[in-house]
Amino acid sequence: MGKWGIGVDIGGTKIAGGVVDAAGRIVRRARRDTPAHSPDQIAAVTSEVILELARAEDSDPAGVGVACAGYIDKVGSTVLFAPNLAWRDEPLKARLSAVVQLPVLIENDANAAAYGEFVQGGGRDVDDMIMLTIGTGVGGGIISDGNLIRGAYGIGGEVGHLRVVPEGIRCGCGNRGCFEAYASGTALVREARDLVRSGSPHAGRLAELCGGDADQLKGKHVTQAAVAGDPAAVELLADLGRWIGEAAASLAALMDPQLFVIGGGVADADDLLLDPIRVGYERQLTGRGHRPEATFVRAELGNDAGVIGAAMLAMELEE
Repeated sequence: MGKWGIGVDIGGTKIAGGVVDAAGRIVRRARRDTPAHSPDQIAAVTSEVILELARAEDSDPAGVGVACAGYIDKVGSTVLFAPNLAWRDEPLKARLSAVVQLPVLIENDANAAAYGEFVQGGGRDVDDMIMLTIGTGVGGGIISDGNLIRGAYGIGGEVGHLRVVPEGIRCGCGNRGCFEAYASGTALVREARDLVRSGSPHAGRLAELCGGDADQLKGKHVTQAAVAGDPAAVELLADLGRWIGEAAASLAALMDPQLFVIGGGVADADDLLLDPIRVGYERQLTGRGHRPEATFVRAELGNDAGVIGAAMLAMELEE
């Protein structure tokens, strides 16, 4: 493995990059706003971030890892589909390589974050783990026997779109009953807003936090209220945790991980979320009482996970 690499995380609002050493530590950072226009402009701004980081060092980096939300082909060159960036069959690796003159790997952002947690975060002491990122949707990344699982076509690990309720709530992907329709930050806010709109006295504190306008209620308000002991917010997080735990039990039947790492903004609730997850998992786990059970921990790297994971994957390009 090289001494250092560059990791870049392309998001809907910002492009964050970092120089990462072999121990998985970010030693230099760069950031730009994501241009809200063409793929050419996004690639150009991403190249600026990479070049700024590369020129700041005395030696050549081993490679560049670029994380973005979407389906990435198996060889890490083409973004097949990225809903937030409107990319379709986007040859991102070729665009970047032509400018930065370095080895480039494109990776799904949830996979990159999972790998970051595996090498330097909550999963660094295990060989088999699943990361669940609970945000606007539900992202997932799977490490099996120390290897990142991408699948035959590079699209493995999309756990948010497992069907958990036949003909259930419509998901943003167009299907019904997906895991993320019930277990995401979006789902949490939906349920909290419905409670405020109901006029129930039980929602009093949540109503205060949004000024009585349910449309202004955010996930951070629910977490804030729950941490302060509000019963309604605690109950909402418990419901969310149950969904996550039950889905984790299904994933355990398939992959048998030693560890689940829970990330995303909702994880800020800590044990108010993790404890219900554990309960839901234990209730639905096949063969419970007669098999080792996975443990659940909160992600450690926060927003740096994708940058670190992408850089560490890029450093492996020269092996």
